[in-house]
Amino acid sequence: MILKIEHIGIAVKSLNAQKVFEQVLNYSSYKTEEVNSEKVKVSFFTIGESKIELLESTDPTGTIAKYIEKKGEGIHHIALAVDDIKAEMKRLQNEGFEFIYPEPKYGADNQYINFIHPKYTNGVLIELCQDLNKYPLNQ
Repeated sequence: MILKIEHIGIAVKSLNAQKVFEQVLNYSSYKTEEVNSEKVKVSFFTIGESKIELLESTDPTGTIAKYIEKKGEGIHHIALAVDDIKAEMKRLQNEGFEFIYPEPKYGADNQYINFIHPKYTNGVLIELCQDLNKYPLNQ
């Protein structure tokens, strides 16, 4: 089941952009980490029940670097929190959607993730996220 908007991912050239968001939001990022599998460093801010995720590429050939080169800095994706990512993937695949990865993978902030290919969602990259602290992975 889709629970809420988990976060909005924003592609930035540098996590120095944290300073701008700290000024706008009037508080600091609660977490910064590197996700080697995605070739990014990320920084998170909480906004009510949702988050903003800043993404900086750690590799000039990475997805975020390519995105910024093509479209510039800005909103990269919208993430939806789910309680069972495998069940949601199956439901959406039965509806005709395709995913970037054949199986969910471990992402930032202790989340199991996968992305719906944007060709099925009017050009919007949608990420599904299962919080492993709240919803342990069903085997």
